[in-house]
Amino acid sequence: MIFTITSKSMNNRKNIDKKNIIYKLISIAAALLLWQLAAVCVDSDILLVGPWQVLVRLFSIWRDESFFTAVGFSLLHIFGGYILGLLLGCALACAAYKIKAVKIFLWPYMATIKAVPVASFVVICLVWLSPARLSIFISFLIVLPITYQNTLTAMEGLDKSLTDLAKLEKLSYVRSLRHIFLPNTASQIKSTASLTAGIAWKAGIAAEVIGTPHFSIGRQLYLSKIYLATDDLLAWTVVVVILSVLFEKFFVFVIGKILKS
Repeated sequence: MIFTITSKSMNNRKNIDKKNIIYKLISIAAALLLWQLAAVCVDSDILLVGPWQVLVRLFSIWRDESFFTAVGFSLLHIFGGYILGLLLGCALACAAYKIKAVKIFLWPYMATIKAVPVASFVVICLVWLSPARLSIFISFLIVLPITYQNTLTAMEGLDKSLTDLAKLEKLSYVRSLRHIFLPNTASQIKSTASLTAGIAWKAGIAAEVIGTPHFSIGRQLYLSKIYLATDDLLAWTVVVVILSVLFEKFFVFVIGKILKS
């Protein structure tokens, strides 16, 4: 009886998953159709090109000499900023949880970083940093306060009985983190990693568009706009979206594996 119920529930889930996939494909097709209609109505390749032209450009853009150099440059720099922000955010959250004075001291800095627009930070940082280092710092700056706040909130929201148990067992702070805090905040850490990965990528590319460092995706987007190459502009935008999704999925997978070990 239990096996029959389980089989039915699994079949129902599979049917729901299939329906969701079909609905998503229909919505994508509708969006592409709307895009094509808009391109036909505008009737100007400078203002808007259709999805087919963008698709054709996507299949040729990777042959450009600058493609892999730009992708590698942006990935490496945004990756560096993301990891730094993630690690320092978690470390500062642990320190703030342990020492209340640290939390009070950090509050105005974290609040300011969250409130100031990315564009303002980019313009200010261009005074201090070279364009090549801009995307690293901006990605780091965006990830840091989100990671710090979410990690601290997760730690402060733990069941008091767990923290009391750590005190009763006289666990060191490091062992408490490993055996109590990490297992019970793993889902929050994964969701934070997912959220910040996407934001870091978008902020990093935005910084590159403004700073236009050589051999970057941001520079390719800027040049596409300057030369009114709308097909290149949209093709690079699609590349950015694909890389952003892959970037996010990869790090969520890696962090999930680390937390399980």
